[in-house]
Parts: sequence; C-alpha cells; structure tokens
Amino acid sequence: MLKVIAACGSGMGSSQIIKMKLSKVFKKLGIDADVYHTNVGDAKSQANNYDVVFCSASLEGQFAGTKAKVIGLKNLLSEQEMTEKIEAADLK
Repeated sequence: MLKVIAACGSGMGSSQIIKMKLSKVFKKLGIDADVYHTNVGDAKSQANNYDVVFCSASLEGQFAGTKAKVIGLKNLLSEQEMTEKIEAADLK
C-alpha cells in the first residue's frame, strides 16, 4: 500500500480537499493508497514515513531533503492534474 500525505499551509481545508480528490483518483487508477492530510509543518516532520507528499507547488521546497517523493500541484482541485502527475511519477 502506498503511503501518501497531503499538505497545505494550515492543514485544514486545502489538505482535506487534496486528500478527497487523491483518494478518488487513486481508486480510479486502481492504486491502493492510504492518504493522510495535515499542515505543512507536521507533514515536513513526518515526510520520511511516507512514500509521497502532495502539496501546493509553492510548498514543494519545504520538503527538500526528505526521502518521500514530492509532487506539487498548481491546481489543488484538478483531478486531471493529479492523475497526470501520478502516472508520470509511476506510483503504481
């Protein structure tokens, strides 16, 4: 199972939206993934325990030096962008 963390600045609304969209996209792609959401500070401290971090493209730099793959999203509501980036990262 793929361990995924969705992060946003405050850990409230945006990360929850990313989590819901990602869960839907992973299911559609047939990828077994456990998605957790939180704020960027918490995600940064936990990133090494996850396979992938999804966040706003503007927050990608916060995860430099972590072992998790970091995927920045330009449009947090776009399932198409998520699908494309998941497929490009070969997360299966």
